[in-house]
Amino acid sequence: MTKVSFQGELGAYSEAAAKSFFNEDIITVPHSTFAEALETTTKGESDFVVLPVENSIEGSVGESYDLLYSTSLNVTGEIYHRIEHCLIGSGSIDKVDTVYSHPQALGQCRRFIEEKNLKTIPTYDTAGSVKIVKEVNKSNCACIASKAASFLYQVPIIAEKIANNLNNYTRFLVLSGGRSPESGRDKTSIIFSIRHEPGSLFKIIENFNKNNVNLTKIESRPVKEGGAWEYNFYVDFEGHEENAGILSMLKSIKRETIFMKTLGSYPSAR
Repeated sequence: MTKVSFQGELGAYSEAAAKSFFNEDIITVPHSTFAEALETTTKGESDFVVLPVENSIEGSVGESYDLLYSTSLNVTGEIYHRIEHCLIGSGSIDKVDTVYSHPQALGQCRRFIEEKNLKTIPTYDTAGSVKIVKEVNKSNCACIASKAASFLYQVPIIAEKIANNLNNYTRFLVLSGGRSPESGRDKTSIIFSIRHEPGSLFKIIENFNKNNVNLTKIESRPVKEGGAWEYNFYVDFEGHEENAGILSMLKSIKRETIFMKTLGSYPSAR
């Protein structure tokens, strides 16, 4: 049976995304950190790992992008998973003054938290925050997580639909040691760094225009082991790296960079 690693406790959104992506019986393997989840798959102890990379409300997950730079795994798929946050706890809404959850979830529910004047306590995971609240067992303490986590850990839902925007989705990448064949509706992700020279980034972007390739995302992140104000650029675009035109374009881009890495090509999520 397929084994899939993810960061968080059972009942986390990452686990739900994994189950939705594979649409079959899988064994999900929880880990306390993103790095541990990636390492398990790298060692062959699991077949895939699911990694959240951006949210429609709070934006990119910086830690995930930083880990993509160093991992030897390939991106083989993606999924947009709907996030439906609930306030979960044993007390009533008027008694709650403290809320636990992952920083991304706290940010996604910022308006509700401010309206209720709640003290926030960041945790490592949404589902993990349900376990914490259950152990604390105080009527003034609640957490933000999913209905699935509420059911799994048997802690009641106090309020539903508490996110700033109910149209809330997180994009997850699926990584493995293999590669995805060309499907006809593919996306490719790359990382590169460039020289501090006028027009350096323009020369890269110009390649997409010349080859009529649709650029779907560009993100800059500080280079962790470089000098101050040095950046890596993370780019997603339509097309597969095995396509002759895309392959030729990537070779042209590489000539203009200090460093370039293809993270993988994979079917674009519908």
